[in-house]
Amino acid sequence: MDKDFVYITGASSGIGKEVAITLSKSYNVILCGRSRENLELTKQSCSSNSEVLIHVCDLYEIEKIEDLIISFLQEKQVRVNHFIHCAGFMKMEPLRLLKEDILKQTFNINVFSAMILSKVFVKKKINKTALKTIVYISSNISDRGAKAFSTYGASKGAIDSLMRCLAVELAPLVRVNSILPGAVHTNMTSGVFENEEVVSRMKDTYPLGLGTVADIASVVDFLISEKAKWITGQQITVDGGRTIDISG
Repeated sequence: MDKDFVYITGASSGIGKEVAITLSKSYNVILCGRSRENLELTKQSCSSNSEVLIHVCDLYEIEKIEDLIISFLQEKQVRVNHFIHCAGFMKMEPLRLLKEDILKQTFNINVFSAMILSKVFVKKKINKTALKTIVYISSNISDRGAKAFSTYGASKGAIDSLMRCLAVELAPLVRVNSILPGAVHTNMTSGVFENEEVVSRMKDTYPLGLGTVADIASVVDFLISEKAKWITGQQITVDGGRTIDISG
């Protein structure tokens, strides 16, 4: 009999790693990422009470994703009942320096791979109608603006639009939501956090201070639980009050 799992992209570091560790306390988890070595490190930090599988997959190569995930599910004889898309790529560039390869990498990883994986997990023949929830990790820049963030911001706006459409299309069998984190220190955002002036300025605009990966993981845990059974199609902003602070 197939076992139920939570499939987590970007599980080798940052928010994805923390989500995997948190959810492994209550669920079997599949860790998806490019680096087997880093995924093994995440696995070592996960709870021993649950089963933890590793799926090495480069989400940039979107033409390969569908076949790879189908083969994996069939080989391991598992079902995915929760899908958490934490994988992300961010490169700050002003519009005048925009390059096609950055556009492609950003949208392949942040958006297109999420669409393809979601498609596979809702296929009855492949996943046996097991999927219950989808959570996309977006960003609080999704419906706002910032200099040099046009490509990244556009990709997050796209993932939130996808979330809303799928919430309607897949109801009532599947609930779909997104989480919009504020400033959280991860490998992806390390370039921002290395600038002390920027960090100091951010601290002044976050009423509850800067966030941690655990702050995001706990909301994921809530959204896939029965406690959130009447929540779908929502952008859940988790940013310490940053987006409501209009102080001068």
